[in-house]
Amino acid sequence: MEKSWLLGQYQPEADARFVKVPEHLADEPGYFLEVQTLNAFERLFSAAQTAGVNLQIVSAIRTFERQKTIWENKWYGRTLTNGVNLAISHLSDVEKAERILKYSAMPGTSRHHWGSDFDLNAVEPEYFESHEGLAVLHWLETHAREFGFARPYTPKNTSRPNGYEDEPWHWSYLPVSIPLLEKYLKLIRYSDLQGFAGAALAPSLRIFPHFVAGLSPDCLGISLEFGESS
Repeated sequence: MEKSWLLGQYQPEADARFVKVPEHLADEPGYFLEVQTLNAFERLFSAAQTAGVNLQIVSAIRTFERQKTIWENKWYGRTLTNGVNLAISHLSDVEKAERILKYSAMPGTSRHHWGSDFDLNAVEPEYFESHEGLAVLHWLETHAREFGFARPYTPKNTSRPNGYEDEPWHWSYLPVSIPLLEKYLKLIRYSDLQGFAGAALAPSLRIFPHFVAGLSPDCLGISLEFGESS
């Protein structure tokens, strides 16, 4: 498996492994997912519709370049991070990275690079605290595993002490994402993470074990090997 897939360094529209998400499944046109993932999501979507639950993809594949834009917009203050302009915050670079890493991955480390993961309905915690959002989340937590899906970023506890904050919107197709995670942690080195602001901080922040593998146990393989060295 080439590193380009793992790092998001490809164009999905030019790669047969990925297909465009039909417009009725998404909030806007132009999203792509890995082929098997989309097929499984269509089955999940149909079951949800039958149960009166509306699902809508609001983010799917994000390439390295797209993730770099998200990351650097926050780093340079073009996008506020939890209401804070990090460019004028007087935080150290490590502290800036830690703020961004609450919800956004470094380029080259996002599961959205793989096409196996997507966000549903909304990317705001408030939605999943509403009556509608709670009903959607309850249905997914009850039934999504039947179709091969699980939530990588559950609330932190002793089984998931590190990584991103709780993301009830983010779901992963395990038959694709677990093998990709295992490959990622064996093949990718910190030296592969470059070309964006703050890249040199990845080793000290322990991006691989704390964030790439900082997952719900449902999304981890039986055995993970880390290749953290540069």
